[in-house]
Amino acid sequence: MKIWISFDMEGVAGIVDWDQCRPTGGPRYEVGCQLMLDEVNAAIEGALAGGATEIVLNDSHGTMANLDPRKIAGGATYLSGRHKPRYMMQGLDETFDAAFFVGYHGSISGRPSTLSHTYNPEVFAAARVNGELVGESGINALVAEHFGVPIAFVSGDEVTREETEPFAPKAVHVVTKESITRFSALNLHPEESCRRIRAGAEEAVRRVAGGDVPTPGIARPATLDLELQTADMAEVATWARGTERIGERTVRIADDDLLRLFTSFVAVTYITRQAGGR
Repeated sequence: MKIWISFDMEGVAGIVDWDQCRPTGGPRYEVGCQLMLDEVNAAIEGALAGGATEIVLNDSHGTMANLDPRKIAGGATYLSGRHKPRYMMQGLDETFDAAFFVGYHGSISGRPSTLSHTYNPEVFAAARVNGELVGESGINALVAEHFGVPIAFVSGDEVTREETEPFAPKAVHVVTKESITRFSALNLHPEESCRRIRAGAEEAVRRVAGGDVPTPGIARPATLDLELQTADMAEVATWARGTERIGERTVRIADDDLLRLFTSFVAVTYITRQAGGR
């Protein structure tokens, strides 16, 4: 059984500050990377215990080269580096039996969630798939649906669980922390978080083997509406294929091909950095 894992950082237990997530944070970033590595390894170990035979990791945070590959468990393949055409969903295709989202976080437009954002917080104020508010998990679910791959495991705070459940109702959800504000949370002890992730990943693989986990179920044709921080960013966003302006600061991408829709979104993400983002 092939398992594909996208992992982020802000949803990891113990992570509550940007310094823990960025190389400029020095020693605090090093600790953050270790916390993330431990949770990723727990997911790998659990998946293997459940019967997975091949695991591919896609580093989905920041520069997307956050782990020491020598320390990755289970011989998993590590997809790392920036400027990926499918960004957080690079490497997923129809040959995989399930997708895991590890260390995910809440959206910038939802209720308080630790270090919440939706791809680029300097650009995106909100995102909606088929009219429903979503975070990164909901946007990324477009690719999983395109390839017919179920999202079987999700870890992060309780807001992440709430936002991901519509696309992964039969997934195993592990809540690593309870968000208090955008910069505070009640965290599980890292060892306990890893224990729950390991057990959850094992259960997730068993559910997939039993045929109990459906694909995200996103209706086609689909729309992705993006509210940007400024009107200028919205104008720049229309330079991407298939993107139209539907409001002063809002653009829409509509397509019956969900992968094409997502790659248009990735183009918007990259080009809007030049309009005041990063």
